[in-house]
Amino acid sequence: MFQRLSTDTFNWILIIGVILFVIEIAFFHGGAIVSALFSAAFVYVGWKNFNQLWGKILFWLGIVWLIFAILNMLAVRFLILAAIVIFIINYSKSKQEAQRIQPELSRDVMNADEVIQVEPLFDHKVFGDQYTADTSYQWRDINIHGMFGDRIIDLSNTVLPNDTSVVSIRHLVGNIVIYVPYEVELSVHHSSIFGRAHILGKHHWKLMNQSLLYQTENYDTKLPRVKIVTSLLSGDIEVKRI
Repeated sequence: MFQRLSTDTFNWILIIGVILFVIEIAFFHGGAIVSALFSAAFVYVGWKNFNQLWGKILFWLGIVWLIFAILNMLAVRFLILAAIVIFIINYSKSKQEAQRIQPELSRDVMNADEVIQVEPLFDHKVFGDQYTADTSYQWRDINIHGMFGDRIIDLSNTVLPNDTSVVSIRHLVGNIVIYVPYEVELSVHHSSIFGRAHILGKHHWKLMNQSLLYQTENYDTKLPRVKIVTSLLSGDIEVKRI
């Protein structure tokens, strides 16, 4: 839907959204924002104690409260309205373009490249922990995102290709633990709003909206190697040899 959206238009929408956000804080005392923060805290505490009845109740109450708090924000209402307007405009343009004559490609050109679908190692999971198998498994590059839970990746139970393997994890709340064999070169690019980082003996006990980049000495010249790119809203990351 946003492919036709120009950069200037997007920037104006973003600027107006930020202005509305500031107005809500300045003139409405940030009521909806404070409510959203409290509900997010309820969700987090409820998720951590989800195995108990009171944790389940707190979690789902927090989810409902969070949805209503977000929808009550002026900036969010404006962005929803802007998205609807953009959708209507793009839908109208697509209908007009559909009436134009489109070139047809021959079957030989369209089928020039044969591809096969490969089962990924992980699927996206919004809630809950994810971890690699305790036994041997076939390696696939990892590219996942989630909201709540821990992510544990053990690379010692698989055979990495003599190439660059990729682990990409984008997550909101939870911890990330990655075990890497000694003979593998490594690059770690981690960003976090709140949390801690322990990367191959390098410790950062307090991350506040920071980005870290570490790599082994021979990463650029030797194979196999693993490129790890992670981002967290709140949580810890640990990368260590095994």
